[in-house]
Amino acid sequence: MQFVFAHNNINVMDLEKSVRFYEDALNLKVVKTRESDDGSFKLTFLQGEGAPHQLELTWLRDRTEPYNLGDNEFHMAFHADDMETSYARHKEMG
Repeated sequence: MQFVFAHNNINVMDLEKSVRFYEDALNLKVVKTRESDDGSFKLTFLQGEGAPHQLELTWLRDRTEPYNLGDNEFHMAFHADDMETSYARHKEMG
């Protein structure tokens, strides 16, 4: 049996701000969204052009405290055609 890695998930406090970041910093585009019937959560999937992998951002309505990202080790890896230019751009973004 073969498995294909489909996506990573990150829970976010500010969905719109997070989407803007991934669009601006990594050129990911929103390809799918889903909202629960009761409005308790929203899922937004982003993907790079031609890339099979997706990033899922999850916003939870009832979450009031920022996430402590130090509790879990995780990462995402991206290939860059020009690492120095990408690094400079991200540094400018803060």
